[in-house]
Amino acid sequence: MNVREIPTIDLSDANARDRIFQAYSTVGFAYVVGHGIDDDLVSAVFDASRRFHALPLQVKMRVEVDALHRGYIPIASSTDRGSELGRAARPNQSESFMMMREGADDPLVYLEGPNQWPTLEGFRPAVEAYDAALRVLSMSIVELIADVLGDDGTMRSAFDTPTTWLRLLRYPPRPAGAPADEFGAAPHTDFGAITLLALDDVGGLQVRDPAGTWIDVPPEPGTFIMNTGEMVRRWSNGRLRATPHRVANPSGLERYSVPYFFDPHMTTTVRPLDIAGDIVGPDVAQFAPERFDQYVRKQLESGYDRHGRLD
Repeated sequence: MNVREIPTIDLSDANARDRIFQAYSTVGFAYVVGHGIDDDLVSAVFDASRRFHALPLQVKMRVEVDALHRGYIPIASSTDRGSELGRAARPNQSESFMMMREGADDPLVYLEGPNQWPTLEGFRPAVEAYDAALRVLSMSIVELIADVLGDDGTMRSAFDTPTTWLRLLRYPPRPAGAPADEFGAAPHTDFGAITLLALDDVGGLQVRDPAGTWIDVPPEPGTFIMNTGEMVRRWSNGRLRATPHRVANPSGLERYSVPYFFDPHMTTTVRPLDIAGDIVGPDVAQFAPERFDQYVRKQLESGYDRHGRLD
């Protein structure tokens, strides 16, 4: 199947559940409208991102990403080595600030702990307000997906204390003569449950359709772009997709985006849902059970300089 258009899902529509199954069993990406997130919250988090990235490098490095994966991730310090699409040859040409769900240090839970914050007026309140709003929205979407899959509560309960990641990304312009295999973000799939992406008006996101063709996903004002990740693919026994995507920035402009990743608690063991029905059905399980923290650790250690490498 060759998909040339990214569908739109209106979360306020009574047919949102059916649209979710249609979109994520085929394309794996959709524009989301009717989400209820105030435009001012989105504008504020983009303003916070631009102000942070405008700081001198030595100032940003004071909050360099730590062992809990929070803080500033310098440009060219991550490479998609753990992707099922193949090991990327070159590091990603982006820099970012990462915030995760705030928590106390807990050595028994992978990555559990406090965030790092730069000394930048108004930055933390803007980021935390956006995080709080997206957490509520994301849970409502997980409820719809769980309903689609006929979940008996197994999937829902994994989000009682979710793992969340809010990333403020900046992509510099792609230089003239850059190698063809150099990307802002190399081809990959997301390793969690759902991603809600806010974009500026500079394009660059591309999605690989089921036929293997890379298609552009242009920004649409007032929308989020949502995709499902590897954990949803596993819960659904492959019925719902984790779609490959990538970012290039040939625009000559800086590109900013704000992805919000909403994932199960780190201690969750994810396995195909054992539910008879039209969606998941009683088929043989396509995926072995795996704890989410073990999966995440492999991804971070293989992909981020800060966490070491598994070669």
